[in-house]
Amino acid sequence: MNTTSVPPIRGLLIHMSHYDPVWFANKKNEKPFDLRVGLEVIDAMAQVRLNMLVIAFSDGVKYRRHPELARPYSAPMSTVRALVRRAAKHGIEVVPKLNFSQSGFHHHNEWFRPHHQLFDSPDYWRMGFEVIDEIIANVKPPRFFHIGMDEDHDRSYDQYVQAILTLHKGLAKRQLRTVIWNDSANLWPCGMIHAEKSMLAEKKLPKSVVQVVWDYAQTKPKVIGRVARKGFELWVAPSPNIPGMMMEARRMMKPVGAKGILLTRWQPMTQATRDGWLNMLASAGPLCSVEV
Repeated sequence: MNTTSVPPIRGLLIHMSHYDPVWFANKKNEKPFDLRVGLEVIDAMAQVRLNMLVIAFSDGVKYRRHPELARPYSAPMSTVRALVRRAAKHGIEVVPKLNFSQSGFHHHNEWFRPHHQLFDSPDYWRMGFEVIDEIIANVKPPRFFHIGMDEDHDRSYDQYVQAILTLHKGLAKRQLRTVIWNDSANLWPCGMIHAEKSMLAEKKLPKSVVQVVWDYAQTKPKVIGRVARKGFELWVAPSPNIPGMMMEARRMMKPVGAKGILLTRWQPMTQATRDGWLNMLASAGPLCSVEV
């Protein structure tokens, strides 16, 4: 249990690229990650005392071992190394993220096309870990790797759990802890399949797997409390845009021992979105580190 109400992990998730129904529909117009804006965002993170940068890779970078994953908007891996160097300058820990969720609707794993349809075969995992290893070599994360796993429509319940266990085992061999999205706050009707899969996974996953309970509509104390009582390290991901939600999330963190809070905007990092990222950090960032 924290002795202070300030969470030790105060993070921001940024996207080299991303896949969801809205983003997927506009892929033909996607621009490469803007490094100048990314560096400016990291500087702004430091100003508001955020100390963790989660970088979602997707197909937003070019992989040496898998050049077939490159798209017109894929940036060179040197862009990532520049982000890591700037984060290190500010003492900000970096966590890589790749989403291995399977969903023909949400498209989260289509960054891996043409291999995404191999569906958890030995070849799928072999190539997946080749990409993971290339990311690790360039980022050198000290503790964590985020594997996504939200909104998984296509796996069965058991297949969902087994996929997480496969990734957890491989990351443990690489001395990294697994971080996943926890969907159990998704209590709207069409989201219940995701919530139920997360609740099953809570019963079967090692306690070393970090659970990030995300909820961009309203905080749900009962969900937060249940996940914490299971004995997992818990981070919360509230909306930074809903008035009062950030402070409500902060107030519920200390009683349950939640260690982290993770902010994001589901938008690319370009000149067109620069002000939105910086304004969000200026308004929501300080709320991550105030005493409550």
